[in-house]
Amino acid sequence: MIGTDVFKITKTKNSKLASLDMDRLPFGRYFTDHMLEVDYENGAWGEVSIKPYQPISFDPSLAAIHYGQAIFEGVKAYKNKAGEVFIFRPEDNFKRFNISAERMEMPTVPEEIFMEGMKQLVKVDEAWIPEKHDYSLYIRPFMFATDEAIGVRPSLTYKFMIILSPTGPYYSEPMRIYAEEKYVRAVPGGVGFAKNAGNYGSSLYPSAEAKRKGYDQVLWMDAFEHKYVQECGTMNVFFIIGNTAITPSLNEGTILAGVTRDSVIELLKELGLNVEERRLSMDEIVEAYKKGTLREVFGTGTAATISPIKELAYKDFVMKFDVDKWTVAPDVKKRMSDIKEGNVEDSFGWLVKV
Repeated sequence: MIGTDVFKITKTKNSKLASLDMDRLPFGRYFTDHMLEVDYENGAWGEVSIKPYQPISFDPSLAAIHYGQAIFEGVKAYKNKAGEVFIFRPEDNFKRFNISAERMEMPTVPEEIFMEGMKQLVKVDEAWIPEKHDYSLYIRPFMFATDEAIGVRPSLTYKFMIILSPTGPYYSEPMRIYAEEKYVRAVPGGVGFAKNAGNYGSSLYPSAEAKRKGYDQVLWMDAFEHKYVQECGTMNVFFIIGNTAITPSLNEGTILAGVTRDSVIELLKELGLNVEERRLSMDEIVEAYKKGTLREVFGTGTAATISPIKELAYKDFVMKFDVDKWTVAPDVKKRMSDIKEGNVEDSFGWLVKV
């Protein structure tokens, strides 16, 4: 690891924190006083700087705009009751970030830049971490191509940055979901497993269509038969059928290997449920619903953590759930929150102290 003396830290003279209402924090709207920035040129990473949050300028021919070489991650930091700051599972996000980088033919970011840079940035802006239940400091590392040229080829230069955003709950209410049968998110051999900007850009139209039909999000299906479940909007998805939790497997490379997904799997096992990672068809889901064995359906992700689904529509069949009677999703969410906020022992080693 590199020491803090390697980072060039310039602090702002005018903090925005005093003007922020910490009781009203919509996701991704407000950003802290500082950001991290480092450039990749001539095959090497340059000086890491933490500086006042500010706009960046770029040439109209910026490669990322024209050819989509852009990736990102989502991480969260918390304060416990003693005021200590922890980041939740950042090593896993670091590994996944570089998996995305390799798939998008981008340079990998060294651990000392990603991990130590994140810690130092969070430390500089730790006063921005909300000290409220279900609130956090959202951390957004991202990288994009910066060549100033038009031509379909990998860029030779890149910029890696981290910005921070204090935030409250992502989804405040249980969701109504529409199973999408026309548009697809990913195909085997594609980039579904990578957290690249294009995956999210292509999802916007189908998601907007679902909202025009009165739903909150789409449930993505496979590209060939349009009946096997993949993801729920921007989240992984779980179905509790009987005493078994089922979530789509990672084998086909069409869904994101969610850090929250992996955490939820461990907590479900701790609750005594069987966990299956496999292909799951809508026919099986509908059959379980009709039999009364489909107990709960919820999405998982860094932004939302656990997001209950109160209604799921497939073709002309609508499945409705009384989320107030659920036990599994609330228990998992509480257990995860207790770990993140330091209310119980972190027996999994998920928390990294800043």
